[in-house]
Parts: sequence; C-alpha cells; structure tokens
Amino acid sequence: MLPFTVHPVGDSALLAAFEQRIAPEIGAAVAALNARVQAAGLPGAGETVPAFASLMVTYDPLLTDYETLAAALQRLAAAPDDGGAAGEGRLVTIPVCYGGAFGPDLPFVAEHAGLTETEVIRLHAGRDYPIYMLGFLPGFPYLGGLDERLFTPRLASPRTAIPAGSVGIGGEQTGVYPIASPGGWQLIGRTPLKLFDPSAGRLPYAAGDRIRFCPITQDEFDAIAQKEGTV
Repeated sequence: MLPFTVHPVGDSALLAAFEQRIAPEIGAAVAALNARVQAAGLPGAGETVPAFASLMVTYDPLLTDYETLAAALQRLAAAPDDGGAAGEGRLVTIPVCYGGAFGPDLPFVAEHAGLTETEVIRLHAGRDYPIYMLGFLPGFPYLGGLDERLFTPRLASPRTAIPAGSVGIGGEQTGVYPIASPGGWQLIGRTPLKLFDPSAGRLPYAAGDRIRFCPITQDEFDAIAQKEGTV
C-alpha cells in the first residue's frame, strides 16, 4: 500500500493522508485502507470518511485514543495483501438516456471535443469510473477515469435547478446528481434510477466502488422511471 501520514482531527478523529493529488492509484489506496479498517473492527473506531487522497476515521475517546488508533492503521496498511479485490469495489451499472431534454449540453461537449454526439456517448459509456469520494450532495459520486477527450469546462453561469439523476461533466470529472440541485456541470444525460432515498437508508454505491454508464432509449427510460417512481 502507498505510504501515508496520520494527523489528529479534533479529539475524536484522525486523518490518514496520502500524497495530495487526484490519481487512480491513490484513490485505490484510500479505498483499500478503508476496506481494511472496516473489516478489522478496531475497538473504539467509528465512521470512516474516504476522500480523494485521505481517509478520516472517527473514534470514541472513551474506548481508544489517537496513538493507539494511528498505530493500528499503520499495521493494517503494512499487512500483506490477501489477494482479494480490496480497493476495486463493486461494479454498479447506471442506465442513462443521453442527449435531448435529458442532456442539453451534449452538443456543446461534442463541439468542444471535436466529436459527434454519438462518439461522446460511446466514449462516456465505454469505461468504468472509480468513485473517489461522495460529497457536495448526499450521494454525489466524484468519479475518476474520464477520457481526456471529454474534458469540458464547467458552465460560466451555473444552473439554479438541475433534475435528479442528471449526468454531467465538470472539467476533468464526470458524475451524477442524485437529487435536484443547483450546479454548473455540463449535462449530457439522465438516469431514471432513484439514487438517493432517505427512507431506504442506503445508496447503491459507495466510495471505492466503480460506476458503468449504460445508454438506454427514451422508452427504456420511461419504463424504468415508472418502476422507480421517478416520473
């Protein structure tokens, strides 16, 4: 595992900080350490919060302390790999209807890239995207691995309202809005899935998982939306 340094965060959390840059190998190391911490059941350890290049671990100061937990993290990182897929996570497929009213910025993304809209869709849906972290909105996945040809500047003036399920590109990243929100990313499609449901108490993905976007037709979108209750 890649090296990291540990720092206190207040009196009940610590931060394992890797090299501070966004990169697939660092995201994988964060996910792997997160998986090991969660599997270890360390006494007093609580919630883990993975980010682009760090992992925060909360703890109960009545059950453990900073030094004990910091040493435990370093031991977990030094343990030999058991050959599993820690850090790779699950593959979650998200159906997307690209273009039209669902993706009003698809023509601009295509023009900016010097590609056709069909080529943009093929490139966007042609790879798996690792989830580096969740943030900004409940369940908003920041994804790595976008094809460089699709890098597109954010909107000069953000929209005040973006429909839930919208898939967009912002600079060097792509992501999907799980709930309606303002936002400045270029919208290229929308999923009919209900990604964030407070009543369910869970999301279909987590940091460390991978997302694959699957193109669908308008009719398929309508059928799934009817089933999901997102019409």
